[in-house]
Amino acid sequence: MPFNQAEIEEERVHFANVVATFQQYAPYALNANNRRRKDIYIIPIEDRELLESIGYKERISATDNAIFANAEFLQQLIANPEIFGQEPGPDGQEETGDHPGLSRDPRRRSHDHNHAGFVVEHMHGHVTHSHVREFPSEARPSGDKGRDGKRRYKPTEHDMDKLRSTLKQLVRDWSEEGREERDLCYEPMKEALVQHFSDIPEAERRNFRVLVPGAGLGRLAWDIANLGFACQGNEFSHYMLLASFYMLNRTDAVNQHTIYPYVHSFSNLQNKEGLLRPIRIPDILPASLPLGSDFSLVAGDFEEIYGAEEGDDAESQVGQWDAVMTCFFIDTSKNIVNYLRIIHRILAPGGVWINLGPLLWHWENNSTNDPSIELTLEEVKALARNIGFEISNERTVDTTYTNNAQSMLGYVYHAAFWTATKIV
Repeated sequence: MPFNQAEIEEERVHFANVVATFQQYAPYALNANNRRRKDIYIIPIEDRELLESIGYKERISATDNAIFANAEFLQQLIANPEIFGQEPGPDGQEETGDHPGLSRDPRRRSHDHNHAGFVVEHMHGHVTHSHVREFPSEARPSGDKGRDGKRRYKPTEHDMDKLRSTLKQLVRDWSEEGREERDLCYEPMKEALVQHFSDIPEAERRNFRVLVPGAGLGRLAWDIANLGFACQGNEFSHYMLLASFYMLNRTDAVNQHTIYPYVHSFSNLQNKEGLLRPIRIPDILPASLPLGSDFSLVAGDFEEIYGAEEGDDAESQVGQWDAVMTCFFIDTSKNIVNYLRIIHRILAPGGVWINLGPLLWHWENNSTNDPSIELTLEEVKALARNIGFEISNERTVDTTYTNNAQSMLGYVYHAAFWTATKIV
């Protein structure tokens, strides 16, 4: 669809702000850790000496080192953010000039490195698809200036929380440590997909198209492509897109990178390993998909990209998908009716929708005056049936989400799982 200049400029500014958040991770995180160091000198000296005797100061210093290691990795993610057709200048500010990835027809801009083709869509609005309730934050420049003399964007705590969540998502999707949590969610979905197409020879799976909205860092979509299906992931968050692009297209070896995703909170730790243990990524080589695999990720808003009705435009997705896989996704909707209607519309007759996730409605109690329809599980299933799905294979899957396995605190979702077939 055509984009007006205001939308293009909004996109440029938001992307530059995301890059600035990556760039300023180290000083932001180090400042938070330095507060702990200062607090040691506020308490009585005898208390300070006791803390020193049990290694508290050493743990704070080790956290600094872990933050530096994270920052080095994050800098690699934004070293060449070409998927958006933009080249940020110093301090996260974009260079002026023509950006064909956004200003021309982005649906036809793709990058085919390794096995993952990225197609850039317009992204209007800034809520991410991580499973933490998030609302858009207002852009705000600081009084500081970058090397070019321009004011730099000052990331908010909300921005940094999204970046910290991205580090934890890397554990979930691309590490051996994340396998247990990942398998609880992805394996039932993949098994249901294979079962639905059990009459199809494996060699012919490439003729069946599977969509994964809210693909995050892309592992579920990658796994489905690895099963032989033609698979496309869709993701909206710039944080996720920068990380997934790097992992899928710029990673050359198993366990190539080491990150420290748990160093941002000292609470609920049994020991220092729960804080400082390294996580190596990726656990598999993303480039190892079989030759000829059909795998892509599309950047943009699910409703904008896939919501066009037949005849609305040349990009209509009506009846184009044999399966839609939603994992921790449907509760990101403002209007769940539209999400389900789109899923139903884009499925071919007899197509299957496989869902797993809770109902943590992301827009509940938002401060931006956006609508939020918040249904119960029974209401969601009744709505799905009214739209034209036959639901089967229902069960509950108890699972965590980006959980620190060595923390004293953990949240368990009683996630709903089902297979739904398009019948009308």
